[in-house]
Amino acid sequence: MAKPYPKEFRDDVVAVARKGGAPLKQIAKDFGISEGCLSNWMKAADVEDGHRPGVTVKEAAELREARKRIRLLEQENEVLRRAAAYLSQANLPGK
Repeated sequence: MAKPYPKEFRDDVVAVARKGGAPLKQIAKDFGISEGCLSNWMKAADVEDGHRPGVTVKEAAELREARKRIRLLEQENEVLRRAAAYLSQANLPGK
């Protein structure tokens, strides 16, 4: 997989593209990226700026962290459930 471009570079390219003056194809060529890449960066920038609906980078990170925490809590809950079942079996009379 290709190494991602630095955020500052992406922001600069998007700013140039938003100013206009040249077609996206030419701007992408001048910066050495594909037109599709530039288009994706512009869509992502529109989401971040609130001009287009979608999930921002911050929201995506929060969602990822929440899902990770939920998985951990579910695992802990399963361990406690198994421990409770084991202890209830161990405390039966006659054993």
